[in-house]
Amino acid sequence: MTRSPADGTASAKGRSRRSFAGTRPVMGDVARLAGVSKQTVSRVLNDHPAVRPATREAVLSAMRALGYRPSRSARSLASGRTRMLGVISFDAARFGPASILTAINSAAQEAGYLVSSIALDTAGRDTMLRAVDRLSAESADGVIAIAPQERVGRALAQAGIDTPLVVVENDLGDGTPWVAADSRAGARTATEHLLRLGHRTVHHIAGPVGWTSADRRVESWRQTLDDAGAPVPDPLFGDWSADSGYALGRTLAHDPDVTAVFASNDQMALGVLRAFHEAGRRIPDDVSVVGYDDIPEAAHMLPPLTTVRTAFPEIGHQALRLLLDRIDGTTEAPFSSVVPVELVVRRSATRPAGTPHRVAGRPTGPESAGENRKGPDPKV
Repeated sequence: MTRSPADGTASAKGRSRRSFAGTRPVMGDVARLAGVSKQTVSRVLNDHPAVRPATREAVLSAMRALGYRPSRSARSLASGRTRMLGVISFDAARFGPASILTAINSAAQEAGYLVSSIALDTAGRDTMLRAVDRLSAESADGVIAIAPQERVGRALAQAGIDTPLVVVENDLGDGTPWVAADSRAGARTATEHLLRLGHRTVHHIAGPVGWTSADRRVESWRQTLDDAGAPVPDPLFGDWSADSGYALGRTLAHDPDVTAVFASNDQMALGVLRAFHEAGRRIPDDVSVVGYDDIPEAAHMLPPLTTVRTAFPEIGHQALRLLLDRIDGTTEAPFSSVVPVELVVRRSATRPAGTPHRVAGRPTGPESAGENRKGPDPKV
């Protein structure tokens, strides 16, 4: 009778995955098949540099042959890490946060991490503490918080997270690393584009008060008009939805002095387009409209929407890189990252009737369609 390899009288070489039918292979099985010690298998699993390439390949081949999958708890004990990251998000159904979360998940998977996501509807201190407690119970190696509201930032600061943390779209002001799109540059670029086309001023449909990106865009829009010596109309505040853009657009549509509108996101811009259409005011012949974000549908609106493109996937990737740098203890890692934006010129904006084809020496009008302009890179 053939004796088992465990007693040392028969070779484990060539042993297949079927030999373990009904049982789960363990590290000792891998060590015997590869002809190495358990310690060597552990070093391979944890990417230890002191393993010869031939030995590493022998261990990996044995793992593949046996169908061995190391348990997360075992690797955690060996490395001090769980290879799991936490993500806390708010308003996760919106295009921006959803795109950022998708990018984080993809980049984390490539880096060998799992992601545990918590989507919160409210941003109070107690809600935040419960989310932090859950991620602590799962021993997350680090946390990314997609925190687009000022009150979310305050709740995060009060939660006292004691694991590596990166915040998206918010600066807690306490040295916590953060990533954000350049909202101020985007609003300035959109407003300047409409002014250069020859519009006397630009009306603004803003996002809700207390949202960091919306607040930055309002500030930058107002400052750009001031710098140009243009009148500054009162901003109208929406809630990011097409419904709110439609309701506010109906208000503007009945004002004959309105010739240019900058909306703080594309969904509200969509509502504006419908409101002006119903009022009999043509886009862009009577009124020019510029949106923000460049959602996939923007190019298919009627007319195709001129908008500010936000690189949401890049925000997610940079947030993950910052977090992994903190987890790895990289001392030269940057503290923050501002992601540039880009103006995408389509057909929803042109010069007002009666103005020349060139304003201040710059080409304007339909002949500039298709011309993309990157925003500058100042502070967010």
